[in-house]
Amino acid sequence: MTYTQLAYLHLATVVPAFGIGAFQFFRRKGTPTHKLLGKIYMLLMLGTGLITLVMPAEVGPRFLNHFGFIHAFSFLALFNIPIAYLAARRGNIKVHRAAMLGLYFGGILIAGAFAFSPGRMLHAWLFG
Repeated sequence: MTYTQLAYLHLATVVPAFGIGAFQFFRRKGTPTHKLLGKIYMLLMLGTGLITLVMPAEVGPRFLNHFGFIHAFSFLALFNIPIAYLAARRGNIKVHRAAMLGLYFGGILIAGAFAFSPGRMLHAWLFG
């Protein structure tokens, strides 16, 4: 796949995850809907984390000639997803909540802010 195709695939997973995650903040927790949307959200974030690891860094320094600083958020997502899932299954809601908040704010909002910074593809797409 080309970098552009990977970028579109990444957007196809992260944009719905952004919406579902925001929706989950305002909904009652523990309901069947919350659990279903949470599973969908985790699968989308798992997909986006894996997709971004395949995309080489194009801005800033590279590690192993592939990874950039923004890839730290991919690893954050891949680390937090199983923690959040297992914590929920075990009834440890405090850990689940912390992992999900870290996933949303770090994996979507902060990483997204970096993705829209000058020199990056999304910045060029939006602002020319």
